[in-house]
Amino acid sequence: MKELLIASGNAGKLSEFAQCLTPLGWKPIGQASLGIDDAEESGLSFVENALIKARHAARLSGRPALADDSGLLVDALGGAPGLHTARYAGVGANAAQNIQKLLNALKDVPADKRQARFVAVIVVLSSPDDPCPLIAQGEWRGEILSSPRGAAGFGYDPIFFDPQHAMSAAEMPAEIKNQISHRGQALNLLADRLRAF
Repeated sequence: MKELLIASGNAGKLSEFAQCLTPLGWKPIGQASLGIDDAEESGLSFVENALIKARHAARLSGRPALADDSGLLVDALGGAPGLHTARYAGVGANAAQNIQKLLNALKDVPADKRQARFVAVIVVLSSPDDPCPLIAQGEWRGEILSSPRGAAGFGYDPIFFDPQHAMSAAEMPAEIKNQISHRGQALNLLADRLRAF
């Protein structure tokens, strides 16, 4: 099985990548296992940040690298938290703090006006100077609940509701979530190219 460096220290993301990449013949390795710290995300878009993270990991490891940048965009908040999803409640904030800040921001927004979407951009580089990165984007539409539901997943999953499945992302079995989520969609788009990478 070929190894692919994952430019993330997020345990939830690493678990999802492992479930999706292993059937494609890849063994994902977290960058922290090689002593690589997170890159500074200074891009102005998800794709820019994903490229920054993948180049950073590939340069420091000398290996092919995969990175994603993803976020939650809430219509009633003009697309916030967006690029600042992971740091919405401040640098070093945990998931519970980010969720609470978002629920506070939406406290006066009625249930039928709480539409949101998760977006993920995944980038795969063969080297830090790869001029033709593999890039795919996925989008998962849903709504923001008024309180958390479920114990699975990570990040904002407990308050992201999928109307088609009538459950929050944190209530979903992993095999369903990995098929329909923003990250799962992007990986599905890359699947054939990753098999031949």
